[in-house]
Amino acid sequence: MIAETLTHYRIVEKIGEGGMGVVYRARDERLDRDVAIKVLPTGTLADDTARKRFRKEALALAKLSHPNIGVIYDFDTQEGVDFLVMEYIAGATLAERLTAGALPEKEVLAVGAQIVAALEEAHEHGVVHRDLKPGNILVTPKGQAKVLDFGLAKLLRPGSEISTTDNLSSTAALAGTLPYMSPERLRGEPADARSDIYGAGAVLYEMATGQRPFREELATRLADAILHQLPVSPRALNARVSPELERIILKCLDKEQENRYQSAKELSVDLRRLVSPSAALPVAAPHRFAQRYGRYAITAACLAVVLIAGMLVGLNVGGARDRLLGRAAPPRIASLAVLPLANLSADATQEYFSDGMTEALITNLARISALRVISRTSVMQYKGTKKPMPQIAKELNVDGVVEGSVQLSGDKVRITAQLIEGPTDRHLWVESYERDLHDILALQSDVAKTIAREIRVKLTPQEQARLGETRRVITEAYQLYLKGRYHWNRRTEESARKGLGYFEQAIEKDPAYAPAYAGLADSFIALLDHENLPPKEALSKAKEAARKALDLDETAEAHTSLAHASIHDWDWVAADRESQRAVQLNPRDASARLYRAVYLGATGRLEDAIAEDRQALEIDPLSLIINSHLGDLLSRAGRLDQGIAQLRRTLELDPNFFRAHLWLGEAYQQEGLHGEAIAELKRAVTLGGGGPEALAALAHAYAVAGERREALKLLGELKEQSRRRFVPATDFAFVCIGLGQKEQAFVWLEQAYQERSGWLAFAKIDPRFDGLRSDPRFQDLLRRIGLPP
Repeated sequence: MIAETLTHYRIVEKIGEGGMGVVYRARDERLDRDVAIKVLPTGTLADDTARKRFRKEALALAKLSHPNIGVIYDFDTQEGVDFLVMEYIAGATLAERLTAGALPEKEVLAVGAQIVAALEEAHEHGVVHRDLKPGNILVTPKGQAKVLDFGLAKLLRPGSEISTTDNLSSTAALAGTLPYMSPERLRGEPADARSDIYGAGAVLYEMATGQRPFREELATRLADAILHQLPVSPRALNARVSPELERIILKCLDKEQENRYQSAKELSVDLRRLVSPSAALPVAAPHRFAQRYGRYAITAACLAVVLIAGMLVGLNVGGARDRLLGRAAPPRIASLAVLPLANLSADATQEYFSDGMTEALITNLARISALRVISRTSVMQYKGTKKPMPQIAKELNVDGVVEGSVQLSGDKVRITAQLIEGPTDRHLWVESYERDLHDILALQSDVAKTIAREIRVKLTPQEQARLGETRRVITEAYQLYLKGRYHWNRRTEESARKGLGYFEQAIEKDPAYAPAYAGLADSFIALLDHENLPPKEALSKAKEAARKALDLDETAEAHTSLAHASIHDWDWVAADRESQRAVQLNPRDASARLYRAVYLGATGRLEDAIAEDRQALEIDPLSLIINSHLGDLLSRAGRLDQGIAQLRRTLELDPNFFRAHLWLGEAYQQEGLHGEAIAELKRAVTLGGGGPEALAALAHAYAVAGERREALKLLGELKEQSRRRFVPATDFAFVCIGLGQKEQAFVWLEQAYQERSGWLAFAKIDPRFDGLRSDPRFQDLLRRIGLPP
């Protein structure tokens, strides 16, 4: 219905949908204001008699006027379309807010008190809501709660029986929403104010714990739980809930109406008592002077306080103004983690979009030099987690956490983000943003700039300019790019090929879209790393794509891609230049730091490489590849005990990480622990799907351990694989070195040189080459590769 007109209301955009209709933002062209239009489901009103009844009752509801109630303006019909006209309110629904989990108690009380104030007003006018739930409560960016749809459940849903096969997604026919219904409603008894009290208790419970009071999915089981079971204690789910708030919630949720609060006013009084601090005790005057002149002394003292407060308004020295005025001082946030944004669309295939928005927000914030932002690979491990916020903040070693949700509906994107002080779980800020998909870069920049402003971090002029990007995107190209990154981030050979396909499609849609070229470069390098693409072909395509990305838009990501490709291509001047430039452009980019470390390690500057890896780990502490690469560097630098310990720590993060097992096996082999080395390398072969890299490493280990028969058997498997897929000549060389076949090893190394094998880039530091280092032919090989002897 976008751009259509209903009477004098021009539809602008869709903003919501539920069992009671689809909601649009519209422009009232008579009064020149934005309104919300709720288009009722087709067939809701059967005839003109039903419309007249509905209009009469809707206009009665329109008399409700309160700061916490969404106002109804009108009801009308046009060409069979029945619609309500309501107050338009910018903000996020409480349901959207709760996707990120429980709210701090202070916010529960603030929002809860406003919800109950709305109920109090409605009940005084004889109106019962009947469908109070988080989805019917909007919270504006300034924290004002607005309760919507008062009385509409009765008008639109006359009530029905619950089917034994219904689930929670099919309860639209009920006069209300099942998880928030009171027991008496389920028994078919009339609803009164106490039914709304029950609904308020269910909403307070969900705000305080992040969960509904009863969570059964099948409707009949849920109804039975509401009728006969007690909810889990809120404090059992969230230890931070105060005993008094728990008492209030459970009283609201009592099965018997007589045992609940008998009015919204009673509930409001208890909530206000919990919000307001105890009144201060009066100070007694101890002598006659105070008794005679006490009132003047009090006046003077008050005047002094006012004067001091006035002097500090502009200064706020040491936070004195905030303390004097009873405000909490803003926390200092120098490090931040953006948790995976929740996908609010009903389509699970849109996970690529929510993941992409998370990565984009991380990338934008990471450009702020004064802020340490945890990289994507670390935060993605918390997707769907129920861990408490202080625990997450401790594990990631951050001061603040951003969490929220994203919804893609047609060409509209809505992001709700909230900022939380990690160690205390204190809510600091929340806001919702909505844009056309064309303007997604502006939306991402707005969110990042607002967060920077809220945590009072100083931006350089260059950072301000970068965050001010408002270039529009071609929506199809952008979505294809996000799908490419979604698959590429899975880091398997199959997903790398899928990602490559999406990046190529994105470039077809928008040949000037720089990120898609960077993604293409990364995909070719990933296929090279998986050893299933000839190096010359992969490197040529990767470097071409990375250079194209840089021509269009100079970013740290594109420089990192070009640096990575240059290392494999033995272009050491370019690798040095590109890796330095990537770190210079974004010192907080963990990948830039990692590939700077890869370059430094390959050229023999192992201690400098270790230092870079440690800096990368500060940004991305849970990254498996950075943790394992550090362990490998430590081992190759001769610090075997430290290297083995670091690789074991990596496997504590993920016992099935292929590369950590591979490098741990090679470290054990350096240490002379052949049994342990073979065990780890067998595990790597299994996890790597029997690929040639691990197979060659295991064959080399068997040969060095004196198990020649096993080594020759695996060498035969490698030759068989080479008939079906590309197997680097370096893999055959490693097996021959282990078997003592020196001449044959040099034959394979010469072929590897002709192939331009990427693994020769590490010939200077790979201990498996130690037996060849004194041979002039190996020295000549290093010279031709461009590495110093």
